[in-house]
Amino acid sequence: MAFDTLRSFVDALRRAGELHTIGAEVDPHLEIAEITDRVVKAGGPALLFERVKGSRFPVLTNQFGSQRRMSMALGVEHLNEAAQRLRALIDLSPPGPSLGEKFNALRRFAPLANAIPKTVREGSSQDVVMREPDLTKLPVLTTWPLDGGPFITLPLVITKDPRTNRPNVGMYRMQVYNATETGMHWQRHKQGRAHAQLWGDKVPVAVAIGSDPTLTYAATAPLPPVLDEFAFAGLLRGKPVSLVQAKTIDVKVPADAEFVLEGYVDNTDLRTEGPFGDHTGVYSLADIYPTFHVTCITHRRDPIYAATVVGKPPMEDAWLGKATERLFLPLLQMVLPEVVDMNLPVEGGFHNLAIVSIRKQYPGHAKKVMNALWGLGHMMMLTRVLVIVDADVDVQDTRSVAWFVLNNLAPERDVVTMPGPVDDLDHGSYSVAYGTKLGIDATRKGPSEGYMREWPPDIVMADAMRERVTKRWKDFGLDRIAKSLVPDDWSGQGPRAFQRLVRD
Repeated sequence: MAFDTLRSFVDALRRAGELHTIGAEVDPHLEIAEITDRVVKAGGPALLFERVKGSRFPVLTNQFGSQRRMSMALGVEHLNEAAQRLRALIDLSPPGPSLGEKFNALRRFAPLANAIPKTVREGSSQDVVMREPDLTKLPVLTTWPLDGGPFITLPLVITKDPRTNRPNVGMYRMQVYNATETGMHWQRHKQGRAHAQLWGDKVPVAVAIGSDPTLTYAATAPLPPVLDEFAFAGLLRGKPVSLVQAKTIDVKVPADAEFVLEGYVDNTDLRTEGPFGDHTGVYSLADIYPTFHVTCITHRRDPIYAATVVGKPPMEDAWLGKATERLFLPLLQMVLPEVVDMNLPVEGGFHNLAIVSIRKQYPGHAKKVMNALWGLGHMMMLTRVLVIVDADVDVQDTRSVAWFVLNNLAPERDVVTMPGPVDDLDHGSYSVAYGTKLGIDATRKGPSEGYMREWPPDIVMADAMRERVTKRWKDFGLDRIAKSLVPDDWSGQGPRAFQRLVRD
C-alpha cells in the first residue's frame, strides 16, 4: 500500500502498533533527541510528541527506524520486494515473437507512466498561508549539545535547473538562524548545489517538511541527474506524485506536504553554519554556506513536523541506507552484471564501507569492479573502504565476511589505494573533499594471479550428517534451548532490547 501523505502513513503506523504517542510536554532542545536516541537504539517504535514546548505543532521522529516501518513506507512487505519491482521496470530484454510476449512487455513498461508528476490546482499543503513567516513557531530540534543551533533535519529541498526546468529534491540540513533565515548545507557534489551555480546569486528554493514517506526516502537516494526524485517516488509508489504551484516562487511543491517553506538562497550571503552532530557519529565542524531566506510558509491545518535524529549508529537513517542498498542493487547490476550482492553496513555509516560479492571470471576482476564502483555517482566520493569477496560469501553476514577477508588477505597483493574526491563530511582526510580510498580484493587467488600454492578448502560438514543431526535434535534435549535463542535484527537492536528499556 502506497501512502499519499505523511498523515496516512502515521495512521497506518498507529494501526500496526508501530507508533508510540507521548502526551507529556517535551523540550525540542536536546530532550526529544535524547528520548528518540534511546528508543531508536532499542529497536523501538516511531514517536509522536504531542506537546512540544514553545510550539503548537506535534513532532514525529523515527518513522523509518525499523525493517518493518521502512518496508511499510515503500508500500511493500520487505525491502527486497521493492527491489524486485524496480528490477522488473528496468528489465530491457526484448519481447519474444509471440503476441502474448509482446503484450506482457507492454504491461511491464506501463508503470513508467507513474514517473510523471501530476500537477493539481490546490493542495492541503497550502491550507494555511503565512505571508509573514516565522520559523521560530516551528518545533525545530536542537539534537546535540555542541550543535550550532536548531536544525531542520528532514527537509526536502526543491530546486530546478534554470535551463531545462528539471527539478531536484535533495535533503540538506538547515540551521535556523532567526525567524526568516537558515543555512543551506548543500555540498559541492550535490545536485542542489549544481542548480545554485547555474542560477547565479539568487536561487528560488522551496522546502517541504513532512511529505509522503516514499518521497521523503527518494530525497535521500543517490539518483543520477537524469532521474529526478519526484519521478523516482512515483515509480516506487506506483502512482504519480501530486504537485502544486508554490505561492510566491516559480517552483512546484508536494501538494500534500505538512509544511512548505518558500524563498530563495542568496549565494552572496555566506555565513557560518554548524557545528552539527552528524550521522558519522562526530560533529561536522562549522563552515561557510549560503543563506536561505524564507518569504512565505504554507502548511496543512493541523500539520505534523517531521524530524530525524542522527548520531552514532545505529540510528533511524540505518534503514534509509538499507533501503538504498536493496533498491540500487538492480541498478548496479545493470552496469556490473558480475555483482551478486552488496552490503553497506550500518557500522560504516552506509558509505564508509561497502562489501560487494562478485562472480569472479578472470585475473584482476575484483580490481576492475573496484574502479567501476568508484566511478559511479555518489560511490566515487562516499565509499571510503570497498571490500570485494567471492560469490559464495554472504555479504549480509558481517561476521562471515570478516572471517573470510582476514583469512584470505595478503596486503602486498590485495590492498589498493585510490586518491580522488571524498565526502565533505570526511574528517579523516587531510584536505576537504579530497582524499584516498581503500580497496581490498579478498577473493580467492589462483595461478592466473600469481598464487602458485594450493588454496585450502573451507571447513564444511557433510550434508548427510547435518540432516541426521537435525532429525535427531530432540533426542539430545537441545530443542528447548534452541527455541529460546531468538536472534535480534541485523542492527543488533531487537524487540527484547526495547522491552528491557521500557521495563527498566
